[in-house]
Amino acid sequence: MPQSTPSASLPTYPFVYLASQSPRRQELLSQLGVRFELLLPRPDEDAEALEAERDGEAADRYVLRVCVAKAEAARARLTAGGHAAAPILVADTTVTIDGAILGKPDDVGHAVEMLARLAGHEHEVLTALAVIDAAGGLLPPALSRSTVRFAAVSPDALQRYAKSGEPLGKAGAYGIQGRAAEFIERIDGSYSGIMGLPLFETAALLRTARVDF
Repeated sequence: MPQSTPSASLPTYPFVYLASQSPRRQELLSQLGVRFELLLPRPDEDAEALEAERDGEAADRYVLRVCVAKAEAARARLTAGGHAAAPILVADTTVTIDGAILGKPDDVGHAVEMLARLAGHEHEVLTALAVIDAAGGLLPPALSRSTVRFAAVSPDALQRYAKSGEPLGKAGAYGIQGRAAEFIERIDGSYSGIMGLPLFETAALLRTARVDF
C-alpha cells in the first residue's frame, strides 16, 4: 500500500521540535532524514514529577500518560517562548518485568539490582510517542511494544557493565546499542523502539502532522 502524503492544500513543515535530551533519539530522527530543533525543559520545570509512578498503574498506561504529560509541557514551553509554528515530537521509554516498572537507576548499585532482575529472563520495552501538531492539537499517541530476552549473566559481568557508566540515565539500566548487546539473546519487536524512538511509528505520526522529510 503506498504511503499517504500530505494534502497539497495544507501547509507542510520543514522541521519538528524534539522535546528530548536523548542523543539516541536525535540520531534516530536524523536517520529518518527529519530536521529538528531541540525544545528542552526549562530549569524551573520538574521533569521527575511527570515521571512519578501511580500505585497499581500498568506499565503501558504509565508510559503513555507520562509521554502525553511531557508533550503538554512542551506545548506550553513552545507557546511561552514565542517560537515558530511547527509540530512537537515527544517520546518516553520504560522497561517492565513481572508487572514492575524499571525506570532509570539512581546509581551503580541500583543499576546492578535492575540488571540482575533482567538476567536470564524476558522483559518488555515500551516506548510511547506523542506529537503535538502545528496548531497545538495532540495527535493520538502511539505505543511500541518489544520483548527482550537477556541471557544468564554472571554478577561480575553485571558489576563491570554497571561501573562503565552506560546504564545510568537509561530505563532498565541498559542500552541495547551499547555494551549490553552482549547480554541480549534475542528481541521480538522494534530495535529502534528499544533504543527509544520506534522509527515506523515516528514516521507515520510525523507525516500525519505534515512534517516534510
